[in-house]
Amino acid sequence: MDVLTGKKTTLAKAKIIETLASIPYRAWEIRQYGRMTRRYKDEAFVQKARKIMLWGREAQDNEYWHLLVINEKMKEDNVKDPWYLHPMVPFLMVNAYILMSRILATFYISRAFLFNAEFEDHAEHVYAKFVEDHPELDTQPVNSNLIKEYGNFETWGDVFRRIGLDERDHMNNSFIFCGKPEAVVKYEGMPDLPIISNV
Repeated sequence: MDVLTGKKTTLAKAKIIETLASIPYRAWEIRQYGRMTRRYKDEAFVQKARKIMLWGREAQDNEYWHLLVINEKMKEDNVKDPWYLHPMVPFLMVNAYILMSRILATFYISRAFLFNAEFEDHAEHVYAKFVEDHPELDTQPVNSNLIKEYGNFETWGDVFRRIGLDERDHMNNSFIFCGKPEAVVKYEGMPDLPIISNV
């Protein structure tokens, strides 16, 4: 990523992250639908698979919100997409990531969850670094109606800190689903984590 975008943490770099972020959740949803169709008589199995699907759908929606939020901030700041966000580069990245996510989901789902935890941990740190590098965000009020749909925030700094915590929530859930609850990173006000085993 740094070779492609440079080492500096930018909104454009975050945009690439969010373009990729929802892909694993879709791969898991496809896998779980197939498994539930084959084993629909096994109620306990279906309930476990549904937990993954429901979380995956919620996470996909949340990641898409992040993409909308970043785009809104770039529009507000009149920041144009750099060369690496023009159609061909994201197309290649997305398709490569789809292939990898589907292979992992099909053959090694626990590693897929762990890889996602690593990805989401990276994403959280990107947002933390972005807010740290841009203290002016804490003096910029949020006036966008679109952002108000995402949440109630006073400043853009609050918006990006919330996105960072969303990424931590995704990481924590991934740790739960891959069987590593000890790796969960807690914070005050965090949502309840799923209870699940042997999926």
